[in-house]
Amino acid sequence: MTQQDALTILQTGANVFLTGEPGAGKSHTINMYTRWLREHGIEPAITASTGIAATHIGGLTIHSWAGIGIKRSLSAYDLDRIASTEHVVKRIRRTNILIIDEVSMLGPDTLNMVDAVCREVLGNTKPFGGLQIIFVGDFFQLPPIVRRDESPESGDGIDDLFEAPVAKFAYDSAAWQRANPVVCYLTEQHRQDDPAFLSVLSAIRHNEFTDAHLAHLKARQVPAVSIPATAPKLYSHNADVDRINEHTLGGIEGSPKSFVMTSAGAPAIVAALKKSCLSPEVLFLKIGASVMFTKNNPKEGYVNGTLGTVQAFNSFSGYPTIVTRNGRTIEVEPAEWSVEENGKIRARINQLPLRLAWAITVHKSQGMSMDEAVMDLAQVFEYGQGYVALSRVRRLAGLYLLGYNQRTFEVHPDVLAKDIEFRDASEAASEAFTKLGTQEVEQLHNNFIKACGGQVAPLDEGKTRASAPERTQQGGRLAQLREKYPNAYRPWSDEDDEKLKELFEGGSTPSQLQKEFGRQKGSIHARLIKLGLIEDDAA
Repeated sequence: MTQQDALTILQTGANVFLTGEPGAGKSHTINMYTRWLREHGIEPAITASTGIAATHIGGLTIHSWAGIGIKRSLSAYDLDRIASTEHVVKRIRRTNILIIDEVSMLGPDTLNMVDAVCREVLGNTKPFGGLQIIFVGDFFQLPPIVRRDESPESGDGIDDLFEAPVAKFAYDSAAWQRANPVVCYLTEQHRQDDPAFLSVLSAIRHNEFTDAHLAHLKARQVPAVSIPATAPKLYSHNADVDRINEHTLGGIEGSPKSFVMTSAGAPAIVAALKKSCLSPEVLFLKIGASVMFTKNNPKEGYVNGTLGTVQAFNSFSGYPTIVTRNGRTIEVEPAEWSVEENGKIRARINQLPLRLAWAITVHKSQGMSMDEAVMDLAQVFEYGQGYVALSRVRRLAGLYLLGYNQRTFEVHPDVLAKDIEFRDASEAASEAFTKLGTQEVEQLHNNFIKACGGQVAPLDEGKTRASAPERTQQGGRLAQLREKYPNAYRPWSDEDDEKLKELFEGGSTPSQLQKEFGRQKGSIHARLIKLGLIEDDAA
């Protein structure tokens, strides 16, 4: 299925499982969908299964969004308490679309809990309380950690409702089965452009790995003394990564310069952002240090995974100048990672979008694209770990393999069987939607926008969407305004009022308040009057 076909299905409001091989464009498709929603005045809830994945997309973890935290099960008491927590209730009730990224790393019990919370809060017995649920991910990648030595809570717990004692993957959950998502299996490839390498990755994915495929990888096996000094190294264990980075930086002459992360917002969310951010809280650099960018900024010439070397430090700002592998010089400044909810920033951290790149774990590399990498896969211990590592690089010429074991080329047998079902389901969905006429699809899209309370102008016969005057006057102006002020004409919450009062009394300027709340000056001024913080005639 193409990205455009998947987007068309998403825009109907159907529950969807968006999947595909690494580099197929899952993130790009979701970005197109969220942009389309926002153009119509609809704000989706964007979440992910892990903190690292959440920082990539600027959202919350699904655990935080649903208010379940680190719980592995829910009792009736737990469910009632969460459904009585004001900020969780407000968050869920103003949501129409829930996106969960990296769903492969989400256990079935967690998904069942999210479903239960949504149904309870929304008072709706439909799957996830009637929200459009979008699962994004690839089950061939790293699976969830399932602890089998813990017994479910006794009594009137929700666990008793879920009969999946040996389930491991999200698709095994009762919640997934009830949601019955349309499978959109993307088949395009936008990362790897090496036919031989693609054949290797495909063979691993389909459990068809042969000696011929292994020969391609053996040709890229090198002794440790021959690896490129500046290529990042991927290891399966943190201890190897820390040891190599610290040792290599220490071998460069001179004193290191330190760059300390700054933060603002809700302490718990800030802590989660710091833990999951690929840039460290304190970054030590020296001239000559090998670094990797940890954030996407195509305008400045880098993406998450771009490699380079520290060339110098600016004499005025102190920030580093990086020369990338393709020879581009980039003056690096701090970037922001934030958690945004309904157009409002809940928390943010700022740090240089860099990390030392001599070594990184396979786990933290998930989602990255690299020009080259050294990999020691001799201690791979989990299904999919080798596949994730190998699929980070774009072509065989960028792979330097130190070692491997048999598990490197293995994928989970259960996922292998399920993948056939997913592919067949995707083909069936694609065939069904191609039979729909253009006007029928358009009507489905418009009906969904209306159901979400979005801005849709009726299209007169013979008029195109772009030429409809109602669309220009209603949806267009609001969309343009919200490009600058994301929360324009949205209601203020109690949390907003409390934060506004705290920042105003702390000395924040009007422009700072505008940026923080994503609102126009007049809106800030009116709210300050309403809260009794300034007089009605104050300028």
